[in-house]
Amino acid sequence: MGILNRLKKRSTTVTAAEGTVRLNDLLVQILLGTDAVVTESQAMNVPSFAACVNHIANTISMIPIYLYKKDEKGVTKLEDDVRVKLINEDTKDTLTGTDFKRALVYDYLTDKGGYAFINKSGNKYVSLHYVDADKITFVSNNDPVFKDYKIVVDGHEYEPHQFIKCVRRTKDGHKGTPIIAENSQVLSVAYNALKYELKQVKKGGVKKGFLESEHKLSDDAVTALREGFNRLYGDDSENTVILNNGVQFKEASATALELQLNENKKANGNEICKIFNIPPAIITGGATEKDMQEYIQYCIIPHLEVICKALNRDLLLEKEKKDHYYGPDLHELTKGDIKSRYEAYNIGYKAGFIQIDEIRKEENLPAMNIPFIKLGLQDVLYDPSTGKIFLPNMNKWANLRDESTEGEENKEEIDGASTGQQDNPPVNDTPDEDEIPREEGEDEDSSKS
Repeated sequence: MGILNRLKKRSTTVTAAEGTVRLNDLLVQILLGTDAVVTESQAMNVPSFAACVNHIANTISMIPIYLYKKDEKGVTKLEDDVRVKLINEDTKDTLTGTDFKRALVYDYLTDKGGYAFINKSGNKYVSLHYVDADKITFVSNNDPVFKDYKIVVDGHEYEPHQFIKCVRRTKDGHKGTPIIAENSQVLSVAYNALKYELKQVKKGGVKKGFLESEHKLSDDAVTALREGFNRLYGDDSENTVILNNGVQFKEASATALELQLNENKKANGNEICKIFNIPPAIITGGATEKDMQEYIQYCIIPHLEVICKALNRDLLLEKEKKDHYYGPDLHELTKGDIKSRYEAYNIGYKAGFIQIDEIRKEENLPAMNIPFIKLGLQDVLYDPSTGKIFLPNMNKWANLRDESTEGEENKEEIDGASTGQQDNPPVNDTPDEDEIPREEGEDEDSSKS
Protein backbone atom coordinates (compact mmCIF):
# COMPACT_ATOMS: atom_id res chain seq x y z
CA MET A 1 0.00 0.00 0.00
CA GLY A 2 2.93 2.34 0.66
CA ILE A 3 4.09 2.07 -2.93
CA LEU A 4 0.57 2.68 -4.23
CA ASN A 5 0.17 5.72 -2.03
CA ARG A 6 3.40 7.19 -3.35
CA LEU A 7 2.23 6.57 -6.90
CA LYS A 8 -1.04 8.42 -6.40
CA LYS A 9 -1.43 11.48 -8.56
CA ARG A 10 -3.63 14.38 -7.71
CA SER A 11 -5.46 16.45 -10.32
CA THR A 12 -3.80 19.86 -10.58
CA THR A 13 -5.64 22.85 -11.99
CA VAL A 14 -4.42 26.33 -12.75
CA THR A 15 -6.43 29.41 -13.55
CA ALA A 16 -5.64 31.12 -16.83
CA ALA A 17 -7.16 33.98 -18.75
CA GLU A 18 -9.21 31.59 -20.88
CA GLY A 19 -10.57 29.66 -17.87
CA THR A 20 -9.58 26.69 -15.75
CA VAL A 21 -7.45 24.16 -17.60
CA ARG A 22 -5.69 20.98 -16.54
CA LEU A 23 -1.93 20.84 -16.05
CA ASN A 24 -1.38 18.28 -18.84
CA ASP A 25 -3.03 20.71 -21.31
CA LEU A 26 -0.57 23.42 -20.30
CA LEU A 27 2.42 21.11 -20.69
CA VAL A 28 1.32 20.17 -24.19
CA GLN A 29 0.84 23.83 -25.08
CA ILE A 30 4.32 24.69 -23.81
CA LEU A 31 5.87 21.90 -25.92
CA LEU A 32 3.83 22.38 -29.08
CA GLY A 33 2.89 26.02 -28.85
CA THR A 34 0.01 27.80 -27.18
CA ASP A 35 -2.24 27.55 -30.21
CA ALA A 36 -1.51 23.89 -31.02
CA VAL A 37 -3.98 22.45 -28.49
CA VAL A 38 -7.33 23.84 -27.40
CA THR A 39 -8.77 23.24 -23.96
CA GLU A 40 -12.26 21.97 -23.24
CA SER A 41 -13.58 25.46 -22.48
CA GLN A 42 -12.06 26.83 -25.69
CA ALA A 43 -13.50 24.00 -27.79
CA MET A 44 -16.95 24.56 -26.29
CA ASN A 45 -16.73 28.19 -27.45
CA VAL A 46 -16.75 26.94 -31.05
CA PRO A 47 -20.49 26.90 -31.92
CA SER A 48 -20.46 23.80 -34.15
CA PHE A 49 -18.47 21.75 -31.63
CA ALA A 50 -20.69 22.75 -28.72
CA ALA A 51 -23.80 22.06 -30.81
CA CYS A 52 -22.62 18.54 -31.69
CA VAL A 53 -21.71 17.66 -28.10
CA ASN A 54 -24.96 19.02 -26.68
CA HIS A 55 -27.04 17.43 -29.42
CA ILE A 56 -25.62 13.97 -28.76
CA ALA A 57 -25.83 14.35 -24.97
CA ASN A 58 -29.43 15.58 -25.10
CA THR A 59 -30.50 12.83 -27.49
CA ILE A 60 -29.02 10.01 -25.41
CA SER A 61 -30.29 11.50 -22.15
CA MET A 62 -33.92 11.10 -23.23
CA ILE A 63 -33.54 7.46 -24.37
CA PRO A 64 -34.64 5.01 -21.64
CA ILE A 65 -32.30 2.12 -20.91
CA TYR A 66 -34.02 -1.05 -19.66
CA LEU A 67 -32.87 -4.31 -18.15
CA TYR A 68 -33.77 -7.49 -20.05
CA LYS A 69 -33.69 -11.14 -19.04
CA LYS A 70 -33.32 -13.92 -21.60
CA ASP A 71 -34.50 -17.49 -20.90
CA GLU A 72 -36.04 -20.44 -22.71
CA LYS A 73 -39.38 -18.61 -22.91
CA GLY A 74 -37.91 -15.58 -24.63
CA VAL A 75 -36.86 -12.09 -23.52
CA THR A 76 -38.54 -10.25 -20.64
CA LYS A 77 -38.23 -6.52 -19.96
CA LEU A 78 -37.62 -5.90 -16.23
CA GLU A 79 -39.14 -2.44 -15.95
CA ASP A 80 -39.60 -2.57 -12.17
CA ASP A 81 -35.96 -3.35 -11.36
CA VAL A 82 -34.48 -0.73 -9.03
CA ARG A 83 -31.47 -0.23 -11.33
CA VAL A 84 -33.74 0.78 -14.20
CA LYS A 85 -35.32 3.46 -12.01
CA LEU A 86 -31.92 4.69 -10.89
CA ILE A 87 -30.74 5.08 -14.50
CA ASN A 88 -33.87 6.60 -16.02
CA GLU A 89 -35.75 8.35 -13.22
CA ASP A 90 -34.03 9.18 -9.93
CA THR A 91 -30.41 8.33 -9.14
CA LYS A 92 -31.07 8.98 -5.42
CA ASP A 93 -28.31 11.57 -5.76
CA THR A 94 -28.67 15.24 -6.69
CA LEU A 95 -29.13 14.41 -10.39
CA THR A 96 -32.19 13.05 -12.15
CA GLY A 97 -31.83 10.14 -14.55
CA THR A 98 -31.84 12.52 -17.52
CA ASP A 99 -29.16 14.79 -16.03
CA PHE A 100 -27.13 11.72 -15.02
CA LYS A 101 -26.98 10.34 -18.56
CA ARG A 102 -26.32 13.78 -20.05
CA ALA A 103 -23.35 14.36 -17.72
CA LEU A 104 -21.88 10.93 -18.48
CA VAL A 105 -22.11 11.47 -22.24
CA TYR A 106 -20.62 14.98 -21.99
CA ASP A 107 -17.53 13.73 -20.14
CA TYR A 108 -17.38 10.68 -22.39
CA LEU A 109 -17.00 12.94 -25.44
CA THR A 110 -14.90 15.81 -24.09
CA ASP A 111 -12.83 14.21 -21.32
CA LYS A 112 -11.18 10.90 -20.48
CA GLY A 113 -14.56 9.28 -19.77
CA GLY A 114 -17.84 9.36 -17.91
CA TYR A 115 -17.73 7.92 -14.38
CA ALA A 116 -20.34 7.16 -11.72
CA PHE A 117 -19.99 5.54 -8.30
CA ILE A 118 -22.28 2.57 -7.56
CA ASN A 119 -23.61 2.74 -4.01
CA LYS A 120 -24.56 -0.79 -2.84
CA SER A 121 -25.63 -2.42 0.39
CA GLY A 122 -24.61 -6.03 -0.07
CA ASN A 123 -26.21 -7.06 -3.36
CA LYS A 124 -28.83 -4.33 -3.12
CA TYR A 125 -28.35 -1.27 -5.32
CA VAL A 126 -29.05 1.95 -3.41
CA SER A 127 -27.99 4.90 -5.60
CA LEU A 128 -25.78 6.11 -8.47
CA HIS A 129 -23.43 9.07 -8.02
CA TYR A 130 -21.96 10.90 -11.01
CA VAL A 131 -18.34 11.99 -10.47
CA ASP A 132 -16.73 14.76 -12.51
CA ALA A 133 -13.96 13.34 -14.70
CA ASP A 134 -11.59 16.07 -13.49
CA LYS A 135 -11.80 14.53 -10.00
CA ILE A 136 -10.81 11.07 -11.27
CA THR A 137 -7.22 9.78 -11.34
CA PHE A 138 -5.81 6.28 -11.62
CA VAL A 139 -3.09 4.15 -10.09
CA SER A 140 -2.12 1.39 -12.52
CA ASN A 141 0.46 -1.39 -12.51
CA ASN A 142 1.77 -0.42 -15.98
CA ASP A 143 1.74 -4.08 -17.04
CA PRO A 144 0.84 -4.19 -20.77
CA VAL A 145 -0.59 -7.72 -20.47
CA PHE A 146 -2.15 -8.19 -17.03
CA LYS A 147 -3.54 -4.70 -16.64
CA ASP A 148 -4.83 -3.62 -13.24
CA TYR A 149 -5.67 -0.28 -11.70
CA LYS A 150 -7.34 1.57 -8.85
CA ILE A 151 -9.62 4.59 -9.13
CA VAL A 152 -8.65 7.55 -6.93
CA VAL A 153 -11.10 10.35 -6.08
CA ASP A 154 -9.72 13.13 -3.86
CA GLY A 155 -7.25 10.74 -2.28
CA HIS A 156 -9.76 7.92 -1.67
CA GLU A 157 -9.08 4.63 -3.43
CA TYR A 158 -11.82 2.54 -5.07
CA GLU A 159 -11.96 -0.76 -6.90
CA PRO A 160 -12.87 -0.68 -10.63
CA HIS A 161 -16.11 -2.62 -10.08
CA GLN A 162 -17.38 0.18 -7.81
CA PHE A 163 -17.65 2.59 -10.76
CA ILE A 164 -19.53 2.75 -14.04
CA LYS A 165 -16.91 3.61 -16.66
CA CYS A 166 -17.98 4.90 -20.08
CA VAL A 167 -14.77 5.51 -22.01
CA ARG A 168 -14.20 6.38 -25.65
CA ARG A 169 -11.48 4.78 -27.79
CA THR A 170 -9.71 3.28 -24.81
CA LYS A 171 -6.70 0.98 -24.76
CA ASP A 172 -6.60 0.20 -21.05
CA GLY A 173 -10.30 -0.02 -20.16
CA HIS A 174 -10.42 2.87 -17.71
CA LYS A 175 -9.20 5.97 -19.56
CA GLY A 176 -10.46 7.09 -22.94
CA THR A 177 -9.37 9.55 -25.62
CA PRO A 178 -11.38 12.79 -25.75
CA ILE A 179 -12.43 14.15 -29.12
CA ILE A 180 -10.63 17.41 -28.32
CA ALA A 181 -7.24 15.69 -28.07
CA GLU A 182 -7.92 13.54 -31.13
CA ASN A 183 -8.84 16.49 -33.38
CA SER A 184 -6.85 19.38 -31.93
CA GLN A 185 -5.78 20.92 -35.23
CA VAL A 186 -9.22 21.47 -36.77
CA LEU A 187 -10.56 22.74 -33.44
CA SER A 188 -7.59 25.09 -33.11
CA VAL A 189 -8.28 26.52 -36.57
CA ALA A 190 -11.95 27.07 -35.75
CA TYR A 191 -11.17 28.61 -32.37
CA ASN A 192 -8.49 31.00 -33.68
CA ALA A 193 -10.78 32.07 -36.53
CA LEU A 194 -13.35 32.91 -33.89
CA LYS A 195 -10.78 34.91 -31.92
CA TYR A 196 -9.77 36.81 -35.07
CA GLU A 197 -13.36 37.70 -35.79
CA LEU A 198 -13.81 38.85 -32.19
CA LYS A 199 -10.82 41.18 -32.50
CA GLN A 200 -12.19 42.61 -35.72
CA VAL A 201 -15.51 43.31 -34.04
CA LYS A 202 -13.83 44.99 -31.07
CA LYS A 203 -11.81 47.23 -33.38
CA GLY A 204 -14.84 48.14 -35.44
CA GLY A 205 -13.30 46.66 -38.58
CA VAL A 206 -10.18 48.86 -38.50
CA LYS A 207 -7.37 47.19 -40.42
CA LYS A 208 -3.87 46.54 -39.22
CA GLY A 209 -1.06 48.23 -41.11
CA PHE A 210 2.07 50.32 -40.94
CA LEU A 211 3.04 53.95 -41.61
CA GLU A 212 5.32 55.04 -44.40
CA SER A 213 6.89 58.49 -44.52
CA GLU A 214 8.78 60.25 -47.29
CA HIS A 215 10.71 62.29 -44.73
CA LYS A 216 12.30 61.46 -41.44
CA LEU A 217 9.97 62.17 -38.54
CA SER A 218 11.03 63.73 -35.30
CA ASP A 219 10.76 61.84 -32.05
CA ASP A 220 7.78 63.91 -30.98
CA ALA A 221 5.94 63.17 -34.25
CA VAL A 222 6.60 59.44 -33.93
CA THR A 223 5.36 59.46 -30.33
CA ALA A 224 2.22 61.35 -31.30
CA LEU A 225 1.45 58.93 -34.13
CA ARG A 226 2.04 55.90 -31.90
CA GLU A 227 -0.28 57.24 -29.21
CA GLY A 228 -2.95 58.06 -31.77
CA PHE A 229 -2.90 54.57 -33.28
CA ASN A 230 -2.89 52.97 -29.84
CA ARG A 231 -6.07 54.85 -29.03
CA LEU A 232 -7.54 53.87 -32.39
CA TYR A 233 -6.90 50.15 -31.87
CA GLY A 234 -7.13 50.08 -28.10
CA ASP A 235 -10.82 50.84 -27.54
CA ASP A 236 -14.10 51.25 -29.37
CA SER A 237 -14.40 55.01 -28.85
CA GLU A 238 -14.37 57.33 -31.81
CA ASN A 239 -10.79 58.42 -32.40
CA THR A 240 -9.19 60.20 -35.30
CA VAL A 241 -5.53 60.00 -36.29
CA ILE A 242 -4.12 62.92 -38.26
CA LEU A 243 -1.16 62.08 -40.47
CA ASN A 244 1.51 64.70 -41.13
CA ASN A 245 2.53 65.62 -44.61
CA GLY A 246 4.27 62.76 -46.35
CA VAL A 247 3.02 60.01 -44.00
CA GLN A 248 0.91 57.25 -45.59
CA PHE A 249 -0.90 54.24 -44.11
CA LYS A 250 -0.25 50.82 -45.70
CA GLU A 251 -2.45 47.78 -45.00
CA ALA A 252 -0.66 44.84 -43.44
CA SER A 253 -3.44 42.25 -43.40
CA ALA A 254 -6.58 41.38 -45.30
CA THR A 255 -10.06 42.27 -44.14
CA ALA A 256 -12.61 39.77 -42.92
CA LEU A 257 -14.31 39.93 -46.31
CA GLU A 258 -11.05 39.16 -48.09
CA LEU A 259 -10.41 36.18 -45.85
CA GLN A 260 -13.98 34.95 -46.48
CA LEU A 261 -14.58 34.22 -42.82
CA ASN A 262 -18.18 33.21 -43.30
CA GLU A 263 -17.27 30.56 -45.87
CA ASN A 264 -14.41 29.35 -43.70
CA LYS A 265 -16.64 29.10 -40.64
CA LYS A 266 -19.13 27.03 -42.60
CA ALA A 267 -16.41 24.71 -43.87
CA ASN A 268 -14.94 24.35 -40.37
CA GLY A 269 -18.39 23.58 -39.01
CA ASN A 270 -18.90 20.82 -41.57
CA GLU A 271 -15.51 19.31 -40.70
CA ILE A 272 -16.41 19.27 -37.02
CA CYS A 273 -19.71 17.56 -37.81
CA LYS A 274 -17.75 14.86 -39.64
CA ILE A 275 -15.77 14.23 -36.44
CA PHE A 276 -19.01 13.29 -34.66
CA ASN A 277 -20.55 11.45 -37.67
CA ILE A 278 -23.40 13.95 -37.65
CA PRO A 279 -24.92 15.17 -40.94
CA PRO A 280 -24.40 18.97 -40.96
CA ALA A 281 -28.11 19.54 -41.65
CA ILE A 282 -28.88 18.12 -38.18
CA ILE A 283 -27.08 21.11 -36.66
CA THR A 284 -27.79 23.83 -39.21
CA GLY A 285 -31.40 22.82 -39.93
CA GLY A 286 -33.29 21.32 -42.83
CA ALA A 287 -32.43 17.70 -42.03
CA THR A 288 -34.13 15.07 -44.17
CA GLU A 289 -35.40 11.67 -43.08
CA LYS A 290 -32.21 10.11 -44.45
CA ASP A 291 -30.12 12.53 -42.37
CA MET A 292 -32.00 11.50 -39.23
CA GLN A 293 -31.51 7.81 -40.01
CA GLU A 294 -27.77 8.30 -40.52
CA TYR A 295 -27.57 10.34 -37.32
CA ILE A 296 -29.22 7.57 -35.29
CA GLN A 297 -27.39 4.69 -36.98
CA TYR A 298 -23.85 6.05 -37.19
CA CYS A 299 -23.72 8.51 -34.29
CA ILE A 300 -26.18 7.67 -31.50
CA ILE A 301 -26.29 3.86 -31.59
CA PRO A 302 -22.48 3.37 -31.29
CA HIS A 303 -22.42 5.58 -28.18
CA LEU A 304 -25.41 3.74 -26.72
CA GLU A 305 -23.63 0.45 -27.30
CA VAL A 306 -20.65 1.66 -25.25
CA ILE A 307 -22.91 2.79 -22.41
CA CYS A 308 -24.93 -0.44 -22.32
CA LYS A 309 -21.80 -2.60 -22.38
CA ALA A 310 -20.43 -0.57 -19.46
CA LEU A 311 -23.68 -1.14 -17.55
CA ASN A 312 -23.53 -4.87 -18.31
CA ARG A 313 -20.04 -5.05 -16.87
CA ASP A 314 -20.47 -2.86 -13.79
CA LEU A 315 -24.20 -2.83 -12.94
CA LEU A 316 -24.97 -6.56 -13.07
CA LEU A 317 -24.25 -9.20 -10.47
CA GLU A 318 -21.91 -11.97 -11.60
CA LYS A 319 -24.73 -14.52 -11.53
CA GLU A 320 -26.87 -12.23 -13.73
CA LYS A 321 -24.32 -11.67 -16.48
CA LYS A 322 -25.17 -14.94 -18.24
CA ASP A 323 -28.82 -14.05 -18.96
CA HIS A 324 -29.32 -10.33 -18.14
CA TYR A 325 -28.38 -7.35 -20.28
CA TYR A 326 -29.17 -3.64 -20.70
CA GLY A 327 -30.61 -2.22 -23.91
CA PRO A 328 -31.92 1.18 -25.10
CA ASP A 329 -35.51 1.82 -26.08
CA LEU A 330 -35.17 3.74 -29.34
CA HIS A 331 -38.92 4.24 -29.50
CA GLU A 332 -38.46 7.62 -27.81
CA LEU A 333 -36.64 8.92 -30.88
CA THR A 334 -39.79 8.62 -33.01
CA LYS A 335 -42.14 10.44 -30.64
CA GLY A 336 -41.62 13.70 -32.49
CA ASP A 337 -42.69 12.15 -35.82
CA ILE A 338 -46.21 10.81 -35.33
CA LYS A 339 -46.61 9.71 -38.95
CA SER A 340 -43.50 7.50 -38.96
CA ARG A 341 -44.41 6.12 -35.54
CA TYR A 342 -47.94 5.13 -36.57
CA GLU A 343 -46.70 3.61 -39.82
CA ALA A 344 -44.29 1.45 -37.82
CA TYR A 345 -47.15 0.37 -35.52
CA ASN A 346 -49.26 -0.52 -38.54
CA ILE A 347 -46.51 -2.66 -40.06
CA GLY A 348 -45.94 -4.49 -36.79
CA TYR A 349 -49.64 -5.08 -36.20
CA LYS A 350 -50.27 -6.38 -39.72
CA ALA A 351 -47.21 -8.63 -39.53
CA GLY A 352 -48.60 -10.13 -36.34
CA PHE A 353 -45.71 -9.58 -33.93
CA ILE A 354 -47.32 -6.76 -31.90
CA GLN A 355 -50.72 -6.47 -30.21
CA ILE A 356 -53.15 -3.57 -29.90
CA ASP A 357 -52.56 -3.26 -26.16
CA GLU A 358 -48.80 -3.22 -26.67
CA ILE A 359 -49.19 -0.30 -29.07
CA ARG A 360 -51.45 1.53 -26.64
CA LYS A 361 -48.94 0.99 -23.85
CA GLU A 362 -46.21 2.63 -25.94
CA GLU A 363 -48.51 5.61 -26.45
CA ASN A 364 -49.33 5.83 -22.70
CA LEU A 365 -52.97 4.90 -23.35
CA PRO A 366 -55.11 2.53 -21.23
CA ALA A 367 -55.29 -1.09 -22.35
CA MET A 368 -58.40 -2.38 -24.12
CA ASN A 369 -57.86 -5.98 -22.95
CA ILE A 370 -57.58 -7.34 -26.50
CA PRO A 371 -54.84 -10.00 -26.19
CA PHE A 372 -55.04 -11.07 -29.82
CA ILE A 373 -52.55 -11.08 -32.69
CA LYS A 374 -53.83 -10.57 -36.20
CA LEU A 375 -53.24 -13.57 -38.49
CA GLY A 376 -54.07 -13.91 -42.17
CA LEU A 377 -55.81 -17.06 -43.39
CA GLN A 378 -54.33 -16.78 -46.87
CA ASP A 379 -50.87 -18.06 -45.91
CA VAL A 380 -49.56 -21.58 -45.45
CA LEU A 381 -47.71 -22.03 -42.13
CA TYR A 382 -44.62 -24.23 -42.19
CA ASP A 383 -42.78 -25.68 -39.18
CA PRO A 384 -39.21 -26.45 -40.34
CA SER A 385 -38.43 -28.43 -37.18
CA THR A 386 -41.13 -31.05 -37.88
CA GLY A 387 -41.69 -30.59 -41.60
CA LYS A 388 -45.42 -30.02 -41.08
CA ILE A 389 -47.53 -27.40 -42.82
CA PHE A 390 -50.88 -25.98 -41.82
CA LEU A 391 -53.57 -24.30 -43.92
CA PRO A 392 -55.59 -22.00 -41.62
CA ASN A 393 -58.46 -21.49 -44.07
CA MET A 394 -58.85 -25.29 -44.57
CA ASN A 395 -57.96 -26.35 -41.03
CA LYS A 396 -55.68 -29.02 -42.54
CA TRP A 397 -52.31 -30.41 -41.47
CA ALA A 398 -49.79 -32.22 -43.64
CA ASN A 399 -46.28 -33.55 -43.32
CA LEU A 400 -44.02 -32.76 -46.28
CA ARG A 401 -41.41 -35.23 -45.08
CA ASP A 402 -43.86 -38.20 -44.92
CA GLU A 403 -43.31 -40.47 -47.94
CA SER A 404 -46.15 -42.89 -47.04
CA THR A 405 -49.48 -43.16 -48.80
CA GLU A 406 -51.07 -41.03 -46.12
CA GLY A 407 -48.60 -38.32 -46.90
CA GLU A 408 -49.38 -38.53 -50.61
CA GLU A 409 -53.09 -38.31 -49.84
CA ASN A 410 -52.53 -35.25 -47.67
CA LYS A 411 -50.44 -33.70 -50.40
CA GLU A 412 -53.14 -34.34 -52.99
CA GLU A 413 -55.76 -32.93 -50.62
CA ILE A 414 -53.73 -29.76 -50.13
CA ASP A 415 -53.03 -29.47 -53.85
CA GLY A 416 -56.73 -29.75 -54.50
CA ALA A 417 -57.48 -27.15 -51.86
CA SER A 418 -54.96 -24.77 -53.35
CA THR A 419 -56.53 -25.07 -56.81
CA GLY A 420 -60.08 -24.80 -55.50
CA GLN A 421 -61.03 -28.41 -56.49
CA GLN A 422 -63.15 -30.58 -54.16
CA ASP A 423 -64.19 -34.26 -54.34
CA ASN A 424 -67.97 -33.66 -54.72
CA PRO A 425 -70.12 -36.51 -56.12
CA PRO A 426 -71.81 -35.98 -59.50
CA VAL A 427 -75.24 -34.38 -59.34
CA ASN A 428 -76.97 -37.18 -61.34
CA ASP A 429 -75.49 -40.07 -59.39
CA THR A 430 -77.98 -42.06 -57.32
CA PRO A 431 -76.78 -43.50 -54.03
CA ASP A 432 -76.63 -47.28 -53.68
CA GLU A 433 -79.34 -49.06 -51.82
CA ASP A 434 -77.01 -50.02 -49.00
CA GLU A 435 -76.07 -46.39 -48.50
CA ILE A 436 -79.69 -45.20 -47.90
CA PRO A 437 -80.02 -44.24 -44.21
CA ARG A 438 -82.72 -46.12 -42.23
CA GLU A 439 -84.73 -45.05 -39.27
CA GLU A 440 -84.17 -46.84 -36.00
CA GLY A 441 -86.14 -50.12 -35.89
CA GLU A 442 -86.69 -50.28 -39.60
CA ASP A 443 -85.77 -53.73 -41.02
CA GLU A 444 -84.66 -54.83 -44.42
CA ASP A 445 -88.09 -56.11 -45.54
CA SER A 446 -89.84 -52.90 -44.78
CA SER A 447 -87.27 -51.03 -46.71
CA LYS A 448 -87.83 -53.25 -49.73
CA SER A 449 -91.61 -52.80 -49.56
